Parts: sequence; C-alpha cells; structure tokens
Amino acid sequence: MVVLNNDWDEILKDEFKKSYYLELREFLKKEYSTQRVYPPMNDIYNTLRLTSYKNTRVVILGQDPYHGPNQAHGLCFSVKRGVEPPPSLKNIFKELYNELSIPEPECGELIGWAKQGVLLLNTTLTVREGQPQSHLGHGWETLTDNIISILNGRDEPIVFMLWGRNARAKKSLITNPRHLVLECAHPSPLSAYAGFFGCGHFTRANEFLSSNNQKIVEWDKINDYN
Repeated sequence: MVVLNNDWDEILKDEFKKSYYLELREFLKKEYSTQRVYPPMNDIYNTLRLTSYKNTRVVILGQDPYHGPNQAHGLCFSVKRGVEPPPSLKNIFKELYNELSIPEPECGELIGWAKQGVLLLNTTLTVREGQPQSHLGHGWETLTDNIISILNGRDEPIVFMLWGRNARAKKSLITNPRHLVLECAHPSPLSAYAGFFGCGHFTRANEFLSSNNQKIVEWDKINDYN
C-alpha cells in the first residue's frame, strides 16, 4: 500500500490497483530482494509526498534515479545531506549561479524546492546499482505518464521543465495551453554544453508564474526545510 499523506492518495488510488502497477510491484519485490536497487524502498515516492498535487507549480522531469550508493532518495537530481553532489547536480548549480548569481548551496538536497511546489519527478522511479535505465519498460513510465497527464489537466498554470531526451519525449502529454513547456539538454557533463547551460529555465519559469499571478519559486532556498 502506497501512502502519500496528501491529495495524491485520492488522485492515484485507482492507479495503484491497475494490472500494470500490480505487475510492477511484483517486479520490484523481486528486484529489491535479489539486487541492489535505488532509492531505498521507503524513499521511492518522496517527490509525491513532499509536493502535493494542489501545490505543484513547477515540474522538473529527469530520467531515472542516480545509480550509485547513497545518492538517490526519491527526488530527481537530489542527493541527501552529506552526499557529494553528482556531476549533473553540480551543473544545475552552475546554471543557477550563471543565471541568477545563486551560490552553490551547502548540500545537494533539493528539499527546499520540493516544499515550494517543485515536483522533482523522474520518468522511472527505481534503478539497479550501476545500471542506468535498468528498470525501463516495467511499468514506471505508465505511472509517471499518467501523473503528467493528470497535472496537464489542471486549470492552474504549471511550468514543465523537460531535461534530456527521455524527459522531452513526454512533451506530447502536455497539451493544455495554460501550461509552459521548457525543453533543453540533460545537465549531465555529456550534454550540458549542448543546451542546458544558458537555457534560462529558472528565470523563465518565474516570469511565467508571475505573469499568471502565481507565487514564484525562490530558487535560492534549495536546502530550506521549513
């Protein structure tokens, strides 16, 4: 039983009863019992727990969780306090500095963004250690596609930031003209210079939110737990 303790519980209750999800759950039971899988099982849905449907203002869409020890904790691109930020996250901090003069934060835990309504969602929510995209094609994409479609149907404007090929493939799900879709390369060192650096997404997101009478995101409050 998935318990999120906010409005997602009611919104997704039927989703968690569907056959694809029950098959995914059986797959995960086997994976967690026989392989090293990230994030820890209790952290899989942290993004939905921290950012309710009602409070979602921005969606940052990643690929799948970090596949190294102690990194992934259920928020795309984020790592827990005390863990060295991986290269993709360091590049996000570089873009924040270049765009908004925000210095690199104390740690790489993006909980302050999540609590402000930034849904930090991966397209796949689990991964085997050292095997990126190893849990593709087992049902996660159906769930996350449906979450994106549910948010697409909302009347209140949302900014969708699609970073990288896997995320940009979800653009077709965002059809509501009320929303803003921002696309660029993934912040990985392999692609950051191909369009992530200089994308201006953080500024453009706040300009859009402000123009639609929505509260902006205080991007500097990265590690804010309040």
